[in-house]
Amino acid sequence: MINEMRADCIIIGGGTGGCAAALSAARLGKSVIMTEETHWIGGQLTSQAVPPDEHSWIESFGCTRSYRQFRDGIRAYYRHYLPLTAAAAANPLLNPGNGIVSRLCHDPRAALAVLHEMLAPYVLSGCVVILTRHRIESAETEGDRVRSVTIRCQQTKQRSVLTSDYFIDATECGDVLPLTGTEYVTGAESVSLTGEPHALEGEADPQDMQGFTHCFAVDYLPDEVHTIDRPAQYAFWKDYKPDFWPDKLLSWTAVKPQTLEPVQYELFPGTERFSLFQYRQIADQANFVPGTFRSSVTLINWPQNDYWLGNPFEVDDAERQSHLEGARQLSLSLLYWLQTEAPRPDGRQGYPGLRLRPDVVGTRDGLAMYPYIRESRRIRAEFTVLEQHLAADRPGGTSERYHDSVGIGCYRIDLHPSTGGRNYIDVSSLPFHIPLGSLIPERMENLIPACKNIGVTHITNGCYRLHPVEWNIGEAAGSLVSFCLDHGISPRGVRNQDKELNSFQTLLRQQGVELEWPVIV
Repeated sequence: MINEMRADCIIIGGGTGGCAAALSAARLGKSVIMTEETHWIGGQLTSQAVPPDEHSWIESFGCTRSYRQFRDGIRAYYRHYLPLTAAAAANPLLNPGNGIVSRLCHDPRAALAVLHEMLAPYVLSGCVVILTRHRIESAETEGDRVRSVTIRCQQTKQRSVLTSDYFIDATECGDVLPLTGTEYVTGAESVSLTGEPHALEGEADPQDMQGFTHCFAVDYLPDEVHTIDRPAQYAFWKDYKPDFWPDKLLSWTAVKPQTLEPVQYELFPGTERFSLFQYRQIADQANFVPGTFRSSVTLINWPQNDYWLGNPFEVDDAERQSHLEGARQLSLSLLYWLQTEAPRPDGRQGYPGLRLRPDVVGTRDGLAMYPYIRESRRIRAEFTVLEQHLAADRPGGTSERYHDSVGIGCYRIDLHPSTGGRNYIDVSSLPFHIPLGSLIPERMENLIPACKNIGVTHITNGCYRLHPVEWNIGEAAGSLVSFCLDHGISPRGVRNQDKELNSFQTLLRQQGVELEWPVIV
């Protein structure tokens, strides 16, 4: 027997963008069904275990009101539930982990709790239904419209058919696109196609995508031994040296992304080298009353466990599973190397006191529930954002101003080593805007992207893929669906009619979405 369910808005994928889309649609009075294939909603913030990458003005401006509520909720969670020191409790800009990567490094479980709190009024009232452990299997279309999608519970194997007037693809890999026949692109475009300075010379390569990472959490108990079993692929990863890398991947030597010069890392602070433990530290012992934490805690998302030997999509299932397992084995091999063979400043080898923390990521094996996917399928959109629209050397020093802006973002063009054997591409970019045209497929009328699957290129994905931007994209998508239902108009009609576009942008502003950057000196 197949269940049948209907809502005003169906969101496939409960990641950062999916949650923001659900919040915005529900806040505007629409019923929502949101599916998520893992146990946890939140995506990058939770199931992928990636602290938020944000710009330097985030504490003052440059994000939506609801994203700021999320950030405030994280700090309130720590103040309410954890015994902070007096100094930490008094700090209005509390950073629970004092990690280097973010002004708000926090435990994934805190993010999960805050997201559920934000969604609670709509979930308890029945406005939002969240189906975790459900994955899309197929879709039914008619002409240029999606009629229904079929999902399957990964635990009970029960199938459900979801129908709606509007569907949002918030999956990490753009999984709804091929199932609905929506036109999309993957991989790296060519210079001849886009004119982007950092695009590929010669032919485009649809299989050349950024590597992905299977993150995990550890703490450090120096007087104990927590060495894991030797991973099955350890022999391979121990000796693996990419052609474009200065040393073996499992070493303290990597490359500086901006210059590609060799750089030396160290595990803990105390030397002149960059501390990888402190990099994504999500719990700093010093912030809490003594005895609360036995050790500070960090998330391992480093150059040494980026996996670029293949993609987890656009391949058959056997190859997909092979690459997913390869990424898992790389991360476990990195941990085993750290515990047993990593050179130490004191001349010894290995840190056996590094303890895998499966509780932090909610799994049995200690690895995050889902790999951190940096690059997705991307819709062929009414408008595609190019490097030229936000390059740091643009005349006037400002990015392209779009008449149809639905939000803003800021981050460097940051592309990790790719499956095509290319090294980092890391160049400055200007604070940028999110054009509505990048959220509208060139043909499909009722399918909206809500994360990394918008109309960007391989290059511009490198700055549109971070947490606050994905949240803004998702919020705009959910609001767009609500506006279209209320006004009986298509997303394309909203963009291409000045009166409707102005009304929609007014709605976004009322919801706390910033549509343009202030003048920044």
